[in-house]
Amino acid sequence: MSELPTVFIVDDDPAVQRAVGIVARSLNCEVRMFGSAAGFLFGYVEGTPGCLVLDVRMPEMSGIELQKMLADAGVRLPVIMMSGHADVPMAVAAMSQGAFTFLEKPFRMPELTSSIQQAIDHSLAELSRHQQQHEIRTRLKSLTPKEREVLDLLLEGCSNKEIAGRLNISLRAVEDRRARVMKRMEATSIVGLVSDVRSLPAEV
Repeated sequence: MSELPTVFIVDDDPAVQRAVGIVARSLNCEVRMFGSAAGFLFGYVEGTPGCLVLDVRMPEMSGIELQKMLADAGVRLPVIMMSGHADVPMAVAAMSQGAFTFLEKPFRMPELTSSIQQAIDHSLAELSRHQQQHEIRTRLKSLTPKEREVLDLLLEGCSNKEIAGRLNISLRAVEDRRARVMKRMEATSIVGLVSDVRSLPAEV
């Protein structure tokens, strides 16, 4: 994967592709251009940080249809929707499906530049958040069943003494397990540990 974020441009107008590409490159982004939704679906690698600049009206599959397909598949790539025939229903449909923003052609370059930069920043922040969550999940899986018991009670707000009573073990045993939990989870404080674990989706 490239170290640079990628701006995917999907528009059947080569002039629009070139204009958006110039802006994207000025922001130090990789650029990939597609003339159709099908071309993008064939060339996109999920997990690539960046954004999708997408035209509403295209042959075969519209931008709205592509956006819905990506949303249904759980793809989190920020979408900047464009249209030369923009109207309120289109904008509402795009935004309700999670479009990052909606631009009407002919768009102003400063507006496009700002939209792409904000979408890239959002994508990188999301990628960082998901990587952090993956690391926390990996650390959780490294805990032994006894260490997980202590962690679960810490998450309930129990003190060491309360944990000892609940698990029917000595206070020293609680302290030892708690220390191992902190080490395995790479936590520097109980507050940080609790915050990390609670940041994960409910199924964990």
